Amino acid sequence: MRFENPVPLSEIAALIEARVVGDSTAFATGINEIHQVENGDLVFVDHPKYYDTSIHSAASFIIINAEHEVPEGKALLIVEEPFEAYLKIVSSFRPFQPSMDAVSATAKTGAGTVVMPNVYLGNYVTIGANCVIYPNVTIMDYCTIGDNVIIQSGTVIGSDAFYYNKKTNRQAHYKKMTSCGTVVIEADVEIGAGCTIDRGVTGVTRIGAGTKMDNLVHIGHDTLVGKNCLFAAQVGIAGASVIEDEVILWGQVGVSKTLTIGRGAVINAQSGVRSSLKGGASYFGSPAVPAREKMKELVWIKRIPQIWERLNKS
Repeated sequence: MRFENPVPLSEIAALIEARVVGDSTAFATGINEIHQVENGDLVFVDHPKYYDTSIHSAASFIIINAEHEVPEGKALLIVEEPFEAYLKIVSSFRPFQPSMDAVSATAKTGAGTVVMPNVYLGNYVTIGANCVIYPNVTIMDYCTIGDNVIIQSGTVIGSDAFYYNKKTNRQAHYKKMTSCGTVVIEADVEIGAGCTIDRGVTGVTRIGAGTKMDNLVHIGHDTLVGKNCLFAAQVGIAGASVIEDEVILWGQVGVSKTLTIGRGAVINAQSGVRSSLKGGASYFGSPAVPAREKMKELVWIKRIPQIWERLNKS
């Protein structure tokens, strides 16, 4: 999440009651997760396993719960509960402000765009030109829709990320990590009925230009879908995955989190993708493997009864 204007680090420190180690006169430009951070960003870390990764990331300011050596040009904000500090920053700079109107006064639509009855457009939604938004579509705050986009009935764009902080020393082990990211749908995308596209936790969930989705497709938080992809019904993609250009996912394909499917890959129906796959090839099975390899395996499985019978006769 980018702040509207750079914020003095001293102001952030006062908000979260942190002790600053390093340059307290610096300015923060946003807050992001470790895989999204850029220079000027805040990031939080509350486990020793990730201290070094966070401190040596692109982030300029690290909210942390322990003393640590500070690289030149960075600063630590030391607090007891970094996760709670994150929540406080998000609620302060992007507070929950529900719009009770069907179309928020801050939402914008381009020329030639049709918005049908019972559509909900949240705060600061932007929709390009010549789009068709069918009835009962929900587009939540800060989402951006490009030109010539079609969204069928019942689809939800910008729902919260399925993302939780786990601590076993509290009654509710899983505490919601407030989503302050967004969704960007590029030009010429078509989205079927009953689809859900979660917003990024702090960054962007992106659907590339020309991509087409059937009904009941789910895209998890921070996933980056390339251009001219094709997703059939009931495809599900977990968070922070990268689907490169021209990938085809046929019906009921499930894709695990934080992996990459290479350009032009084709995943056959009912396959489960649990690790990254190279582009330009066809895959099948759960776990998904090259389709020819899987077909040979299935042939041999069918022959098992015959082989067993021959062995018993001998």
